[in-house]
Amino acid sequence: MFEDLAPRHAAAVGLLAIVPTIIYGLGAPGLAGYVSTLNVVIIFAAIYIAMSPLEESGGSGDESAAS
Repeated sequence: MFEDLAPRHAAAVGLLAIVPTIIYGLGAPGLAGYVSTLNVVIIFAAIYIAMSPLEESGGSGDESAAS
């Protein structure tokens, strides 16, 4: 069932973690809930970037120096 799910789509499901942190932020005194929400966004962005496809370059300078 989950084998066909793309890694980037699976990472997007992580955004659902924002809902409880926003509820916590609205109910808890202080900034802890808002900091938690910011942490969820930062973690999601890091996972999303880490799972993005790599760009292939045409070649590197090291290959021409070896020949």
